[in-house]
Amino acid sequence: MSVAPTLQQVDRTYVRHGNRKLIYFAGCDYFRLASHPQVLKAAESGLKKYGLNVAASRLTTGNHRLYEELESRLAAFFDAETATLASNGYSPNLMVAQALSGQYSHALIDERAHGCLVDAAQLLDCPVIRFKHRSAADLSRNLARLGRVKPIVLTDGVFSHDGGIAPLKHYLSSMPGNGMVLLDDAHAAGVLGKSGRGTPEHSGVSSRQVIQTITLSKAFGVYGGAVLGSRELRDIIVTRSRVFVGNTPLPLPLATAAIKSVAVLRTDKRLRRRLLANTIYLKKKLAAAGFSVPDSPAPIIPVILNDAASIDRLRKRLLAAKIYPSFIKYPGGPANGYFRFVISSEHTKSQLNRLLSALVQ
Repeated sequence: MSVAPTLQQVDRTYVRHGNRKLIYFAGCDYFRLASHPQVLKAAESGLKKYGLNVAASRLTTGNHRLYEELESRLAAFFDAETATLASNGYSPNLMVAQALSGQYSHALIDERAHGCLVDAAQLLDCPVIRFKHRSAADLSRNLARLGRVKPIVLTDGVFSHDGGIAPLKHYLSSMPGNGMVLLDDAHAAGVLGKSGRGTPEHSGVSSRQVIQTITLSKAFGVYGGAVLGSRELRDIIVTRSRVFVGNTPLPLPLATAAIKSVAVLRTDKRLRRRLLANTIYLKKKLAAAGFSVPDSPAPIIPVILNDAASIDRLRKRLLAAKIYPSFIKYPGGPANGYFRFVISSEHTKSQLNRLLSALVQ
């Protein structure tokens, strides 16, 4: 049995499903950089120039100069001391947890945190406590109950199920000076903040007590991930993380594509402006029509229906409007599934209005 319907993404905002071409409000390629001409050209060039694979760990003979160049570009983009690459977006939190295992007294994790953070918490070798979703008050209560501890807090920056943003500033204000936040910023990196630096920039906080992890497969449209942090943290990761030490790094054509993607997102300011404008437009229209829409600039809109008949009716309306019905069942979302619509910078006003019309009928 297939895990989900097979889809072929075409023309940046469409998908081919069976023999139909449908408007695509799904996936998390927020700027459609996965199909950007310059990014594709960079990948093709990298394949011809470097081949596919270094076929070795970076600690042996696989430390190609492209990896160090990409790390330097990411560190500059996010104004971080260092960036340490991972071969996929799931691994950075595991790398951090392996590196810091045994260094914290307690791990406190949002009850709806992504699975990679749940797995990372188990590697920290300390008691794990769940706190209520996006609740600074509950986190503070738990910290007060524990007394004098050295905690590490694990949370998404933007939660993928509904686009809600973690109250990072409030978390940091309730933490002791020796505490740390492990922030999975997969859905905020490149999207939130004046410069696209993610949840810390959006929240107006220092990164002194924040370890920010990112993926390159969403806003940057390529593949891989990275840990953003201090040189000391990087040294510990390189020394202690088995995920880093024993892993073959990113395929070289993807590294060249990611370098170009970072450059495109840094220099083309119109992309973030269009994404924010599209998000605000659709959310305002839906709120005016009576929908419960998360009050956040994240380009994710959930539509939760409670009965099979309503779900089927909306699915049919979407298909009639030539929109792919992005109904998903995913950990962290409603148990019976829900519609999740993801806005991109490349959706046209006409496409947004077509989705709006299908939803508010």
